[in-house]
Order: sequence, then structure tokens, then C-alpha cells
Amino acid sequence: MASILTRSAIVAPKDFNRWLIPPAALAIHLCIGQVYAFSVFKIPFMSHFDAGEVSIGWIFSIAILMLGISSAVFGPWVEKNGPRASMVAAGACWVIGFFIAALGIVAGQLWLVYLGYGVIGGIGLGIGYISPVSTLMKWFPDRPGLATGLAIMGFGGGALIASPMSNQLMNLYGGGAEPENLVAGLTPTFITLGIVYAVVIAAGAFVIRVPHPEWAPKGDPAQATSKPMQTTGNVSVRNAIRTPQFWLLWVALFLNVTAGIGILENAAPMIQAYFGITAAAAAGFVGLLSIGNMGGRFIWSTTSDYLGRKNNYMLYLGGGAVLYLLVAFFGGGSIILFVLATLIIISFYGGGFSTVPAYLKDLFGVYQVGAIHGALLTAWSAAGVAGPLIVNSVVEAGEAAGKTGPALYTPGMFIMIGALVIGLIANALIRPVSEKHFEREEDVAARQAAALEEN
Repeated sequence: MASILTRSAIVAPKDFNRWLIPPAALAIHLCIGQVYAFSVFKIPFMSHFDAGEVSIGWIFSIAILMLGISSAVFGPWVEKNGPRASMVAAGACWVIGFFIAALGIVAGQLWLVYLGYGVIGGIGLGIGYISPVSTLMKWFPDRPGLATGLAIMGFGGGALIASPMSNQLMNLYGGGAEPENLVAGLTPTFITLGIVYAVVIAAGAFVIRVPHPEWAPKGDPAQATSKPMQTTGNVSVRNAIRTPQFWLLWVALFLNVTAGIGILENAAPMIQAYFGITAAAAAGFVGLLSIGNMGGRFIWSTTSDYLGRKNNYMLYLGGGAVLYLLVAFFGGGSIILFVLATLIIISFYGGGFSTVPAYLKDLFGVYQVGAIHGALLTAWSAAGVAGPLIVNSVVEAGEAAGKTGPALYTPGMFIMIGALVIGLIANALIRPVSEKHFEREEDVAARQAAALEEN
């Protein structure tokens, strides 16, 4: 069993079709992307555990916190052992997390849901998210934005499938669409989702491969992807985290994610507060946002191959601030404006994630880009706590003050506008990495050969 999981066991033949790799990566990202559909469970959880917005919001926040921590901690392990072993480990954690959460629902113990879905499932999120990214950029050095967008859009699109599926499963198992029925259907829904995700992730892990050492794409990939911000060398993860470029990009990603996640984690209750729609319609809105998240991950990352990663980030942060302003002032009066603006904001949110691996490749080279990506995703951890905490705290304070409808969320939106403006400034300050941080080419080649031989 161990031998089929090692990096050496999944080296592709020289004539392998590289277009089989994005679907394999997409398989795990579609599964773990279910976390973006969590807001569908929020109201049933609040009813079942007799808990408030903040208490239930911590389930999602812990999962995202563990995503960033685990991706940073296990990033070097993922680089060393390859995508198949990583995908299997991630799938095991993700599925076990669902089963433990189901046990917590049955026992009425919220801490078990924190442990299962939050901690253990969150570790699966982190390992699974970065597992195929470095591999994709090695297969597509000529189009890294396109390649990572194809896979990472699955993480945004996971909720497109999971949101209506979860709602229908709760209806089916609970015997109806009333709140009490949804609560009754929680446990079997979590068990069913865990089983489905186990099968899909295993299929992706079976297909995934790494390029043969002598394989190369047609043409000149270096010339095809050359950009002003692109490095000509390779930087190790140890040196990358010592550069100002890493931390400026960390700030930009953190603030872009904080602004987007505040909407995603509260999507269903937010649109219900604004327009008084049904739970089923709110679940449809969550699915629609998933389309924006998924589409943004592919469209914006692909355009970054032509516009440049830094320019795209200027669009995400600056454009997001303007759209948040529109929602804050006018969103409550028009459901069309509200939906369109939030849809574009979420597309920028998704684009920020799918563009960042290629941004890191441009800045630091491909040598340890997976591990560097894992370290950068600690920004996601911090945002996963900050975004929901800001919005949920504002909502609870508003409810205590007697506010209703859009007034519950407007103060949080102004906070997000300020965050995006600061992120815009951080991104504008990023410059090419100094050559003093580069690794020697012969050292990089020797370490890569030794790692392959060891496996």
C-alpha cells in the first residue's frame, strides 16, 4: 500500500496526457469545497444546539483556521511525498471529520462538531487544498494561472453541489423542509456526505501523476509566461518567508479573504435578513455565490496569465471595496443589485485564491512553491476567524440593539471596505524578489534528484 502512494510510484510516462491532471485535482477540491456550503447548516445547528451566531460560526472558523495551519505545517511533507499520498491523507481526515461531527450531532455535543468538522476536517482541508497545486504548475509551466484555476475553481464550486444536495438530503432524511425537519435530517446527511466524498477523493488520487523528469510541454514555457514580476531563479520556503514580498502578499490575501468570507459564511441568513426569502431560496443564493466563486477562480486566474498577477490583485481589492460600498448604501433596496454585487465580490474572492499560486511562482520560482503556498495560507486561517467573527459580532450587537434587516450587516460592510483598501496598498508595494534570496541551480537539481530517489 505504501509503495503505490509514494512519489516515485506516480511518475508519468513521457507521453502522458497532462490534461488528465486537472480533473484529478478537481475531484478533491470539489469535495473539500463543501466547507463553503456550511451556511446551509447554520440555522439547523443553531436550533439543534440552542446556540447563537458566534458559537455556530466557530465551526466554520476552526475549519478554516486549521486549513491554514495544516497547509503550512504539512507543506514540506506534501512536496516530499507527492500528491497521491497527500490526497489520501487529506481525504481520510475530511471524511473522519464528517463522521465525528455526526456523532456530535447525535450526542448533542457541540464540542465534537468543533473537533470533527473543525479540527480534523480542517486538517484535511489544508492538506487537500495544496496537494495538487505544485503538481499542476509543473505540468503547466506555460499556463500556470489556467492550470491552477481549473483545479481551484473546484474548491469554490464545491458549494454549488453541496448546498442544494445538503438541503435536499436534510429534507429527505428529516421528512420535510420545515426547520424541525431539517434538524432531524442533520446526522444522516453528514454520514452520506462523508461516504460520497471518500469515493470521489479516492478516484482523484488514483489518477494523479507527476511529470517524468524528461517531459516538457511544447514550445518555450518561459517565454510564454514571462511577466515583469516573474523571477528567473528559485527561492526556498525558508528564504521566501524572510522576504517583504511574502508578507505583503500575505496581508493582501488575508484582507481579500476576510472581506469575502464574511459574506460566504453568512450568505443564507444574510439574504434572508435583507429580503425575507425562504430557507430553500437562501440555499439557492448560496449555490449562486458558489458559481461566482468557482467562475472567478477560473476566469480571473486565467486572465492573470495575460494581465499579470499584481494587476489582477489590484482589481480584486479595489473593485471589491467599490462593490461593498454599493451594497452598504443601496443593496437593501434592490435584490438584483445585492445579488450581482455580492456575486462579483465572491468572484474576486475566488480569483484571489486561484491567482496566488501563480503569483508565488512568479515571485519565488517553482522549486518549493507548494510549501510556500502552504505557508501563505496561514492568511486564510487568520481570515477564517476574523471575517465571520466581525460579521457575527456586528449582527449579535445589532440584534441586542433592536436592529433588523440590512441594518444588522451594514456596519460590518464598512469594516470590510477599510480592510480591502489596506490590502490594495499592500499589493501595490510588492516588487520583484532580490537575487540574494535565490538558491543555486545545482543545489536545487541535486535536492530534487535526492528526493525522488528516496521515494
